[in-house]
Amino acid sequence: MPVSDPIKHECGIAIVRLKKPLTHYREKYGSAMWGLKKLYLLMEKQRNRGQDGAGIAVLKQGMPHGTQYFNRMREAGPACLDRLWRQVHDDLATATRDGKAPAADETLKRSYPWLGEIYLGHLRYGTHGANGIDNCHPYLRTSNWPSRQLSIAGNFNLTNTREIFDMLVGLGQHPIGEADTATVLEKIGHFLEVANEAIMRKLGASVSDGQELARRIADDLDIGLVLSKAARAWDGGYFICGIIGHGAAFALRDPNGIRPAFWHEDDEVVACASERAALVTCFNIKPEVVQEVTPGCALIIDHRGRTQMARVLPELERRSCTFERIYFSRGNDADIYRERKALGRELVPATLKAIDNDLEHTVISYIPNTAESAYYGLLEGLEAYLAEWKEREILHHQDGGTLTQETLRQILSVRPWQEKAALKDAKLRTFISGEDDRGDLVSHAYDVTRGILRPGIDNLVVIDDSIVRGTTLRESILRMLTRLEPRRIVVLSSAPQIRYPDCYGIDMSELGKFVAFAAAVALLRESGRSAVLEEVYQACLAEEAKATPDPINHVKRIYAPFSDDEIANRITELVRPRDTEWTGEVKIVFQTVAGLRWAITGHTGDWYFTGDYPTPGGFRVANRAFINYMEKRLGRAYEARA
Repeated sequence: MPVSDPIKHECGIAIVRLKKPLTHYREKYGSAMWGLKKLYLLMEKQRNRGQDGAGIAVLKQGMPHGTQYFNRMREAGPACLDRLWRQVHDDLATATRDGKAPAADETLKRSYPWLGEIYLGHLRYGTHGANGIDNCHPYLRTSNWPSRQLSIAGNFNLTNTREIFDMLVGLGQHPIGEADTATVLEKIGHFLEVANEAIMRKLGASVSDGQELARRIADDLDIGLVLSKAARAWDGGYFICGIIGHGAAFALRDPNGIRPAFWHEDDEVVACASERAALVTCFNIKPEVVQEVTPGCALIIDHRGRTQMARVLPELERRSCTFERIYFSRGNDADIYRERKALGRELVPATLKAIDNDLEHTVISYIPNTAESAYYGLLEGLEAYLAEWKEREILHHQDGGTLTQETLRQILSVRPWQEKAALKDAKLRTFISGEDDRGDLVSHAYDVTRGILRPGIDNLVVIDDSIVRGTTLRESILRMLTRLEPRRIVVLSSAPQIRYPDCYGIDMSELGKFVAFAAAVALLRESGRSAVLEEVYQACLAEEAKATPDPINHVKRIYAPFSDDEIANRITELVRPRDTEWTGEVKIVFQTVAGLRWAITGHTGDWYFTGDYPTPGGFRVANRAFINYMEKRLGRAYEARA
């Protein structure tokens, strides 16, 4: 959890597609529900990606006519995933007799709704959208024709949902709601129906038997073409998975590779997930075996279980989200772990400068829990620095003839002083309080380990993953740390200054809430350059009025007059608690963009730091966010998310 107000996670997706009959899994693994258990594990290992809602969908192949072949269940609110799987377990108890499953797998499959061949799971973290059960994935578009029934779940935001909605209206539809998930469902569903109709016209009277017609449609349906037609106007970052009722499934990734998407296949199963580590753990495989879904492509699993990677949209410049690496994804992925350590290591020079190289009087700590890996990297970097320093000191004393045993002992004893200064308490039950005193309870979300440093003598350095709004830093963390009475508090952010809104999934959409933006605006006003605000406002209005706006981020002009250090120093003033007796010094140190790119290679999606967006919609959102700020409008600068 970042020091600043918590950033909402990305959503998580899981697909499990069995390639063998259910009896195979019972005979080999002791249970026909092997696939369901794998779905459970994939969702549990991605629990970090959703706290507001959870849902599963199961498709059963070869079911007799008149029986249910597709089932879906969703839960919303706290403990949603636990309640969902409790219901799955309770349904199993109902479907069995005396605690024993029916002898035949197919009998259990008919009586138990959650046993099938294709499983789709979703974990949802709502942003500005509502968090009711109707907003939970998977979404469903029903039809009596299996090859037209569609269910989807996704981790995405589109910046042009309104345009897609208008397209659907132009096609003659009457879409319900304007959320991006609903419009995506209807867009894919429309072209799925068009494809079905085209196959039926092509076959004509040559196929008169209904069952044979259904088989021919299943064989001839080009899911890649359906997705290509549906997605060609989308602007945003997405990983969307779906099930089609005749037994096919797909996993589609945006052309810039913004959202993460991984898959694994062997002779028993095809599985997809939002995180590589989940697949590695679930199937006990090596990380290098797991593959990425190619940007702009869809992994298509046909009704026979065969896979292909189909090109859906032209691949664009790779702009994979860096926040996935810094914060969202679980840190037990080997690459992500190494990258987070590298982020901490890259902060060593700035840390030493902030403490005047006085490691002897500095405690090094971190803000639990997501900054722990960066903390280890910081310590390793400090150890490397000290190794070089010790070598220089020993050679210096040796050359000067002053290297005594006591001097050598003193040099070798210098090491980073590491302690766990901050503790994250369990979530406080602030509902017991009214609005007037809830803030006081929130300020105690963290606590400190007292007595670990010498008051007024020692510095305290704490590292965190990111600083967004700075309110929790001011109201909780710094207030707590001052109780240790350090001479100086240095807060390190393993991420650079967050300056621009995100419109591809993360809940960072209002400029006025970013502490870096507030600092830049304050500097403009204090330096007599307030006119820049109006100039940028007029430029944003003019850009928005164009039929086809240019990919220009006018908000960059707000930051242009100032160095990173000037903005960081102003942020320090904004977040320092004012009503404490502590008189020590506070310093806020941010990762540089160059340091970020050195630590996280291959992931260049850094628009929230740089303002350089991967799609045209990003630039429109940045400019609209500034217009909203100037006009004192709250809410997102793009269409609502489901």
